[in-house]
Amino acid sequence: MPHQPLITVIGSLNMDLVTYASRIPSPGETLLAQSFALSPGGKGANQAVACSRLSRKKPDPASDHQEDSSHAQSAGRDDGRGEVHVKMVGAVGDDEFGASLTTGLRRDGIDVSAVETRQNVSTGVACVLVETDTGQNRILVSSNANDTLKPDQFKELSDPLPDLIILQLEIPLETVLQVLQTARHAGINVLLNPAPAALLPDDAYKAITHLIVNETEAATLAGVSAEMLSSEEALLDVAETFLDRGVRYVVITLGHRGAFYASREKENFRHGMVKAEQVSVVDTTAAGDTFVGAYAVRYVQASAETFDIHQAMRWANIAAARTVQRSGAQSAIPWRNELTA
Repeated sequence: MPHQPLITVIGSLNMDLVTYASRIPSPGETLLAQSFALSPGGKGANQAVACSRLSRKKPDPASDHQEDSSHAQSAGRDDGRGEVHVKMVGAVGDDEFGASLTTGLRRDGIDVSAVETRQNVSTGVACVLVETDTGQNRILVSSNANDTLKPDQFKELSDPLPDLIILQLEIPLETVLQVLQTARHAGINVLLNPAPAALLPDDAYKAITHLIVNETEAATLAGVSAEMLSSEEALLDVAETFLDRGVRYVVITLGHRGAFYASREKENFRHGMVKAEQVSVVDTTAAGDTFVGAYAVRYVQASAETFDIHQAMRWANIAAARTVQRSGAQSAIPWRNELTA
């Protein structure tokens, strides 16, 4: 039986409270919104959903297999349709939002056996304001149960060890740093998407195989202004800063400009740009998380010798472009068979 790669996502689970308006109100101004929705989210959960959906076909709702697969998923097992097994590690509150989030992840074939339910604390929430004229968003996050993930929980990793760990910064920074240290000692590859941006100790970069950042995050971590990243030469300078700190693959996403990459594998140095897909933007909320998930799936499906970062980013751009054409976070993330490479 061929090896099924395992991706473990350690991160946040939030319920998104999304308001859609034609524009963002000015200070002191009240506007009537166009619509409101509750949407499962959290960068950790979004990336887990992206990994799962982009490694399998969309289930047929009429299939008789659905009931059986739901039972398998509730037990924390992959339903067999996916090329990648995805495990979510996180925490929710003992409330309606928490139950809804874990149910949704199971439905997408994700192992939620390591998502803990905390008593006397609320599930994380994010207030999302989407400007419908541009598709751009503003997000405020209240971490709640996500803040209960502590470093002591990650001094060891349970078997089976994953092929890739995905991290973000919506859980406590000291917990992320502990995971990085543990993964490094265990020889496990890590993909870090440092959002929201926060400064990291230089030693942390030695544990990061893949660093995926947007312009703002790249500038913050590198200690430069985002305005400086207007040219490919400037992007290369910043990327080399991270490579020099120990990262092997650096990806800087640039919105409508596409994405820039630089990698250093042994003596092989490579860099370049991947153009963005040209589409009509509805909502950018989960675009970055979709990109991360698509990229991660392509990485674990390849060997160290066959991984092609340019092709992985091209696939990730296609997936993210599909996401921004829909409203919502997880609801907008496509399945593998909805994309054409």
